[in-house]
Amino acid sequence: MLSEFDLIKQYFQRARPGRATLGIGDDCALLSPTPGRQIAISSDLLVEGRHFFAGADARMLGHKCLAVNLSDLAAMGATPVAFTLALALPGADPAWLAPFADGLFALADQAGCELIGGDTTKGPLTICITVFGETRPGHALRRDGARAGDDVWISGSLGDARLALAHYTRELQLSEAQLALAAPRMHMPSPRGALGMALSAVPLAHAAIDISDGLAGDIGHILAASGVGATLNADALPAGPVLATQEAALRRRFCAAGGDDYELCFTAPASARAAVLAAAESAGTPVTRVGRIEAEPGLRWTDAGGVPLSLALRGFDHFVS
Repeated sequence: MLSEFDLIKQYFQRARPGRATLGIGDDCALLSPTPGRQIAISSDLLVEGRHFFAGADARMLGHKCLAVNLSDLAAMGATPVAFTLALALPGADPAWLAPFADGLFALADQAGCELIGGDTTKGPLTICITVFGETRPGHALRRDGARAGDDVWISGSLGDARLALAHYTRELQLSEAQLALAAPRMHMPSPRGALGMALSAVPLAHAAIDISDGLAGDIGHILAASGVGATLNADALPAGPVLATQEAALRRRFCAAGGDDYELCFTAPASARAAVLAAAESAGTPVTRVGRIEAEPGLRWTDAGGVPLSLALRGFDHFVS
């Protein structure tokens, strides 16, 4: 049976040096920020049965638990630096730990983000990651900078993760081929770090947020923080390739309030449209203009012809949903 410290040493301690002055193995890690940069910090907690199904694939789970945190850094336009991992496990099972660590470190290496510490304990499967990034002062993409007249943009596509969830919960039935295309969006999201950094470099965007709880709820955070409103074209929302084959009402609902997309929603001045498209191309991430920020508070929806829609949509809430 592995002890707590054997578990850490075998699966999570890595020999090669990283950016931390002092990493795993002491009471605290030491992290030296680059001169003239700010540290961006975010934490996410994933609980079995709430955020992922019991028996979820360990490698995919290792990827996702870090991806959702890297998505927060992407929304701020921050460069990933390091992260900590707090892990409650029902038992120290090598058959689970090895693929979990593989999935975790594959994404960490891709993002250049180093594991520098954390904690382990016995208990119901629970994963908490705190991620650290860097950004230039004045360049962070915050939620409170949207201005009337800004365009509203969405990266990538929306809704396929929600579609896969609907299949798993028997809300609807997908074919094997459809599920094979949609499920990776739920299990292994791709944080849009390159796009976030490109938007913050100039900066181009006035405000940004990552779409984790559904667009309708997440853009509401931008509107509230910025003291503005918005009108969005529900039919312009970029549906994922599987969701795009579904009927219009389902497309609208899952794009606007699906959750688990981990795309970026951001606002930018209309004068920056060409620059936004160039930044998206350089980041290898498509973007779609879906609406406009307005002075009048509230979120309004239209169809492709500009006709107002009455859509009762809200984002996911852990204590309401």
